[in-house]
Amino acid sequence: MSEETSSQDGNGKVSRVIRIGTRKSQLARIQTDSVADKLKELYPDFHLEIVAMSTTGDMILDRALSKIGEKSLFTKELENALERNEVDLVVHSLKDLPTSLPAGFTIGAVLKRENPHDAVVLHPSKTGKTLDTLPEKSVIGTSSLRRAAQLKKRFPHLEFKDIRGNLNTRLKKLDEKDDFAAIILAAAGLKRMGWENRISMILEPEDCMYAVGQGALAVEVRARDADILEMVSVLHDPDTVLRCIAERAFLKQLEGGCSVPVAVHTKVKESQLYMTGAVYSLDGSQSIKETMQTSIAPGDEQSLERVDEQVQRVGVTAMKVPAEAQDAAERLGIKLADLLLSKGAKEILTVARQLNDAR
Repeated sequence: MSEETSSQDGNGKVSRVIRIGTRKSQLARIQTDSVADKLKELYPDFHLEIVAMSTTGDMILDRALSKIGEKSLFTKELENALERNEVDLVVHSLKDLPTSLPAGFTIGAVLKRENPHDAVVLHPSKTGKTLDTLPEKSVIGTSSLRRAAQLKKRFPHLEFKDIRGNLNTRLKKLDEKDDFAAIILAAAGLKRMGWENRISMILEPEDCMYAVGQGALAVEVRARDADILEMVSVLHDPDTVLRCIAERAFLKQLEGGCSVPVAVHTKVKESQLYMTGAVYSLDGSQSIKETMQTSIAPGDEQSLERVDEQVQRVGVTAMKVPAEAQDAAERLGIKLADLLLSKGAKEILTVARQLNDAR
């Protein structure tokens, strides 16, 4: 718990202070406020304080994310504050969190996922166009190797260039200059900012599968803080937890990250978890893509009750979600990765990493 644990209101009532760490960007604040609102509803007697800070990823804006070579670009400073007991929990976009967290930390909640797909935002002069109908050699802005690799293959007439900055900055760069015909952004971020009207088209999985954890918010806590872990665990959305455990297990088994193009698509339907995973060469010319499924149905009554209070799976402690289902999701991700590796994924990823390092 942070050092200052209580505050007093005008009536002399003492309430526990919970400090929530976040990045300073407008989107990060909106995401954090949405988590704080849920917690306030559930725990009205707690006093919530939001502590905003800048991260390495926010400060280095002149290089592509994949070139900085730092796994915890958007998380390290927040985790440092958590370690120093300056905050009690931190809200992240799950896709920013590495599949292995530093010792002593865990993801105590994964909230219901927003639309995880990518969206095309067109330059105002290109209204009414699609990626298919944009002129030859139109420049598309994206800082993601995953997006570029998939879209180069699907839309070979287009060119792709890095664009960095938060959502506001990237949209400004698109609107005020003629450098880009369109940019690709996560639909979830645009929706949370209230900018759905800017979405020209949503990219379906056939065109562009999404990043591991995309669209989901994660609450990171100190693993030893049983009371905080218990408090945030009610925010878990079981389907999202299982999908994201499978996705993170897949990425971890592949040893993927920001510097290689890895993409996924998952869904839960009638107690089955379906997962498609793929790896790509940087130019999209080579790819391996496979789909698998597993049952996440509860077994007998005893297994339904069995939840793991302190067991992490790829950094996630999912209290109140049956252990059997979590194990099945993790195994699915690992098996799918192993299948891709057996078909040559390691070679594709190694070359992609080397080429990216040499750029």
